Amino acid sequence: MQTERVTFLTSADHKASLDAFAAARKQSVGHVLREASAQYMSKPTSTDDYEEALALLLPELEALLPKWNAQLDDMEQSIAEARRAVREAIQSVEAGK
Repeated sequence: MQTERVTFLTSADHKASLDAFAAARKQSVGHVLREASAQYMSKPTSTDDYEEALALLLPELEALLPKWNAQLDDMEQSIAEARRAVREAIQSVEAGK
């Protein structure tokens, strides 16, 4: 089998983890990386993963929207009431001058 060299940069901690992982399995780091990259490349594309995650997430979000809208409505009402109370307090102070 014709081989070619691939070089990549990593942190010292990651390199140590790779060395320990390979040693524990009595394999070379190169073998571990070849196997890991082969498994990674055989997985479905990230678009498939994204679509699957989105399909799971959307119903949850749609179920929460009415609650969020109600909370926002309550907050708007509270803010309007607070502004009205502040305005009345300022008018009362100004009327007392």
